[in-house]
Amino acid sequence: MPLPFACLSSSSTTAAEDRTSSTDGDPTAPPPPPPPPPLRTLQLSSSTASDSSSSSDGPAVTSSSADDSASLVTLPSIHSLAHCILDPHPFSASFLCLSSLQTAGGAAAAVAVSAPTLLLYIASAAEISVYDLASFRRLDSFPAAPAAGSVKSVAFSADGRAFTAHQDGLIRAWRRSTRSGRHRLVASLPTAADRLRRLPLPSNYITVRRHKKLLWIQHADAVSALAAGGGLLYSVSWDKTLKVWRASDLRCIESVAAHDDAVNAVAVAADGTVYTGSADRRIRVWARSPGERRHGLVATLERHRSAVNALAVSGDGATLYSGACDRSILVWEREDSANHMAVAGALRGHRKAILCLACAGDLVFSGSSDRTVRIWRRGGEGRAYSCLGVLEGHGSGVRSLAAVLLPPPPPPAEAVAEEEYRVCSGSLDGEVRVWRVRVWKHKGVEAKQVLV
Repeated sequence: MPLPFACLSSSSTTAAEDRTSSTDGDPTAPPPPPPPPPLRTLQLSSSTASDSSSSSDGPAVTSSSADDSASLVTLPSIHSLAHCILDPHPFSASFLCLSSLQTAGGAAAAVAVSAPTLLLYIASAAEISVYDLASFRRLDSFPAAPAAGSVKSVAFSADGRAFTAHQDGLIRAWRRSTRSGRHRLVASLPTAADRLRRLPLPSNYITVRRHKKLLWIQHADAVSALAAGGGLLYSVSWDKTLKVWRASDLRCIESVAAHDDAVNAVAVAADGTVYTGSADRRIRVWARSPGERRHGLVATLERHRSAVNALAVSGDGATLYSGACDRSILVWEREDSANHMAVAGALRGHRKAILCLACAGDLVFSGSSDRTVRIWRRGGEGRAYSCLGVLEGHGSGVRSLAAVLLPPPPPPAEAVAEEEYRVCSGSLDGEVRVWRVRVWKHKGVEAKQVLV
């Protein structure tokens, strides 16, 4: 079985949870793009952020020291235009680990939160467990099709169904009973009816490798990530494709040859724009024009120097965040003169590869092989960001994140309690931590950037 999350470099590759190169490399693939120009650093470290991003205790992270050296080679050579601070700092943050949960067999955990019901789904190769996010009481536990391999991702449709992406190339749909609260498997995608409908026509088959053909509606390798929006389900795979499924009848309606290497991440904005990130170091933007039935390529974003592992889109769809093996989080913002994103700068602080990202409210959360989760927020004038805190305690790399904004608690006398979040982080050793994060904006404070 191939090693997952391989960072691309000239000397070696890095292993973490998900693979970043496909089993069958394409010998005709084009050469890698030239190194991009330097980026501007956006990171601002607040007084509440810890400088130490890894614990001295616990097992070693899956990536080796040799891999870390390779990752350093791929780092963009960033020259800061100016070092800035926020004076005074407008935000304060507090965070607390409320609970620690463990997956069956200590397998790598994929986490997701169903926002309307505040249910926490924890998936591994053996089982899927469902918890009440308020009380941490386990409501249900059911087998996750153990023969299918590990669960890579979890997503939810508008009608409450849960979809899980599996190592065996299938997507499984689950429905929760309103009476008993138990989950049952309702379909595996592609469904038997969808396959039977297309079997007779030779034009429905594609060659996936030498002497092997599959229906175009089938993934030929592990399904690495899922995203749902606008009545559609989007899946990406190590087979380099993006597939689009109609949530109403679970039919595959589109398959796109999206990248030149394994696709690791997918995100969809509220307006239906789809973003895919790949081991080929590129992010591609897909959209359907009015009246069109198929997604077309809008733009290719090429500023990372190693495999793209994670994507997240802000609630308003104006900002895209991408994380890669080069330890950087790039911030992309929509240009008024274009229909796609342009890079605004980089957030730095993690010491190892970025494995996952999540957006909730005004915050961005990043998980890394360095066993930490960082909390980011835009603050002050312009495009400056601050790191509000570092969540530490995992014994292995953080490979999955889910975050949800809750109603704020009563404000204390000296500050206005603006936001409260629940953040769930799943690590490669199977531990899931649930955090309470609170952010305050101080009364009467106007932040200004000061050059130092």
